[in-house]
Amino acid sequence: MRRPLVRDDLRSMEGYHSPQVDVEVRLNTNEAPFPPPDEFQEAFINEVTKVDWNRYPDRLAQSLREDLAALHQVQPEQVFVANGSNEVLQTICLTFGGHGRTALTFEPTYAMYGQIARTTQCRVAQVQRDEAFRVSLDVLERGIETENPALMFLCSPNNPTGTPESSAVIEAALALSSAAVVVDEAYGQFADFTALDMFGSHDASESLIVTRTFSKTWSMAGVRLGYCIAPSWMMDEFQKVVLPYHLDSVKQIAGQVALRFQDQMEKRVTQIAGERKRVSESLTLMELDVWPSQANFILFRTTPCDLSGNEVWKRLLDRSVLVRNCSTWPGLDDCLRVTLGTEQENTIFLEALKEVLQ
Repeated sequence: MRRPLVRDDLRSMEGYHSPQVDVEVRLNTNEAPFPPPDEFQEAFINEVTKVDWNRYPDRLAQSLREDLAALHQVQPEQVFVANGSNEVLQTICLTFGGHGRTALTFEPTYAMYGQIARTTQCRVAQVQRDEAFRVSLDVLERGIETENPALMFLCSPNNPTGTPESSAVIEAALALSSAAVVVDEAYGQFADFTALDMFGSHDASESLIVTRTFSKTWSMAGVRLGYCIAPSWMMDEFQKVVLPYHLDSVKQIAGQVALRFQDQMEKRVTQIAGERKRVSESLTLMELDVWPSQANFILFRTTPCDLSGNEVWKRLLDRSVLVRNCSTWPGLDDCLRVTLGTEQENTIFLEALKEVLQ
């Protein structure tokens, strides 16, 4: 009996992997360091008892979309929700990409842009960020002119570098191209700037898409819930490619209940930002190359200490501290990315790193 043939374009691809290792301090996946508030769990359990388990969920997640629209001061018709922001990205690629169309990425950046684009049969064109990991206007203009993309991905703040995009770059992307311009703000609550503020402008009214997730600041990575704000005309197009009833009733409830705790979320953002400053200053004092971050993680390079990133990563793992090893990624030689954890976790990481470097 012969096996069925996998698609030709998938044979050379690899899946997306992030090491899951049993360690005392796990700081490699940009998760929130705290669970949701106790009040969230109580309210969530109370709401779940009302689920009609024998009925399909609300196909359009109308109540959740209305709550998100109120949060961001847009119309419910501008909100699309899905199983994590990755399904939002997949839906966008299925809608605007496909065979014969190009997705433009700015490297180094979140690997799933290229991964999802390729699995939806887009051609992926990559252009490089500058030494500060910013997207320059010149590079943006050349990329648009040369590649004529159908969609482009701008990550703000960028993963794994922590650098935000400028409003000038996003405005130029909208003005110079007819592409769907995706601004991924998975870490947007930690940043000084959000592209959501641009929805009042004419240039953004037809082609800007801003994605968000509940995984980070809302402490709900285990739920897998994400959404985007986009022009209302796109919603009917998204419904053509997304599976029916793709968002279950329990997930919709979890999102609605979480939104009741906006104040607690904002306090946690402030707390993590304070830890970001402390950890960044400590890394700088260790004479490492450290990039300014507006996310819940920090990228640093080990080269000034005459140790490879891979070696430092292994020595930290030996001490039961797991960070993300980016040292083999293009443009990120000897770079590691540390997620900001609790104050105690961050202190353990810093002490272990100091010991490793000595």
